[in-house]
Amino acid sequence: MAERYVMSIDQGTNSTRCILFDHRGRLVSVAQREHQQHFPRPGWVEHDAVEIWHNLQRVVPEALSGAGLDAGQVAAIGLANQRETTVLWNRHTGAPLGRAIVWQDTRTGPLVEEFGQRPGEEFFLERCGLPPSTYFSALRIRWLFDHVKGLEQRAKDGEVLFGTIESWLIWNLTGGADGGLHITDPTNASRTMLMNIRTLTWDEELLSFFGVPRSMLPEIRSSAELYDDARALLPGVSITAALGDQQAALFGQTCFSPGEAKCTYGTGSFLLLNTGNDLVRSRNGLLTTVAYKIGDQQPVYALEGSIAVTGALVQWFRDRLGLISSAPEIETLARTVEDNGGCYIVPAFSGLFAPHWRSDARGVIVGLTSYITKGHLARAVLEATGWQTREVVDAMNADSSLALTQLKVDGGMTADNLLMQFVADVLDVPVVRPMVAETVSLGAAYAAGLAAGYWPDLEVLRRNWHRAGQWLPDMDPERRQWEYENWQRAVERSLGWVRPPRPS
Repeated sequence: MAERYVMSIDQGTNSTRCILFDHRGRLVSVAQREHQQHFPRPGWVEHDAVEIWHNLQRVVPEALSGAGLDAGQVAAIGLANQRETTVLWNRHTGAPLGRAIVWQDTRTGPLVEEFGQRPGEEFFLERCGLPPSTYFSALRIRWLFDHVKGLEQRAKDGEVLFGTIESWLIWNLTGGADGGLHITDPTNASRTMLMNIRTLTWDEELLSFFGVPRSMLPEIRSSAELYDDARALLPGVSITAALGDQQAALFGQTCFSPGEAKCTYGTGSFLLLNTGNDLVRSRNGLLTTVAYKIGDQQPVYALEGSIAVTGALVQWFRDRLGLISSAPEIETLARTVEDNGGCYIVPAFSGLFAPHWRSDARGVIVGLTSYITKGHLARAVLEATGWQTREVVDAMNADSSLALTQLKVDGGMTADNLLMQFVADVLDVPVVRPMVAETVSLGAAYAAGLAAGYWPDLEVLRRNWHRAGQWLPDMDPERRQWEYENWQRAVERSLGWVRPPRPS
């Protein structure tokens, strides 16, 4: 019988990838396409959901042909997706009602101010584990209702569907307007501000508060179970998993035990700590989120520290300042100096996420003297990622009885050895990177393969994990503390920068 494989669809912020994995969790074939980023106004970020669906229709056949396979050799399909990005579409025609509003978009800022005051942050934390922030989906739905004439009534009449990107893709894969399946999973639903974090069902009080009709919401199913067979693109192949991308990375890193943590270093960085079946309420600026739910098992929870700008700071250094011509060059430039020369960069380009949650912050460079060179700036760029990681880890250690003993890392920035050594130094724990860097895709594949019986249990997946790199801490404790205090002083200077609009 022909060898079978698991297909992972990773629909990310910048691109859509299709990857095939074998029984040992090895990457067999990959195809990828970028989609356009739309910035119609300052702070607005949008994607074209139809373009993303069309890209998926291209990458799936490319991945299959790259490995010389046909659809019959695909045992199951798992999806991972950029979270919080909001798509509304017409139930009858399948056409999106405008572009998708992306997780980075900050247009809902005024609503955050309003909702933070009434009924107050505690109302939300108690129900969904999230503070009011421009990050989450419910506020985008509310904003659209307030700004698109007639939309709210059409939603109440049952004409409009809402979903994050995995819901949109699964709906299209399973028939679209002709009976497509409208579902989500708890990892994505837990990022909407509409799901009760304990019951994993849509919360009536939150729906009522935001004015979101239940009829537009997808059904919440487990992260790994048989959803349905695809009708488009891969007819007859079972779709068996969906996970938000950061939860998929936790799963791909095989962080299945309480206390195990991973950080994905990409455009932003996302540190997740498995807290098991315990729902830990953060008192230190972290998010309580669902890590995964396998079939009818108890949900597993996580604490998450979301950092908005890490890799994006390197891109800014390259594209906006023109001080390097490619991202890897930043390490070479940073190595031209011994230290940061007293210079710190706080990249609060759209406010600060965890653990501060300050939308009034903006980026600052502090400690500039005539001594500073572009090498010092390059080092400060990399160190910003290390210090932001430290802030999140400190918050996790304060929130949880599970002190971090090592950090598993993945994502594009882990290729930077200077940065990874710095992260190990400032955390004072070993930092380890696995053989398979594509942990988001691997996690979606693992969940799909488990649900389809392709892999028997979590232990087999653990045995697939192999270390490719390790960095051990090697910084004088006094220097670590001194530098961290300097970083914290720099962060204070970034706060409170945004003021009400200038009178016209």
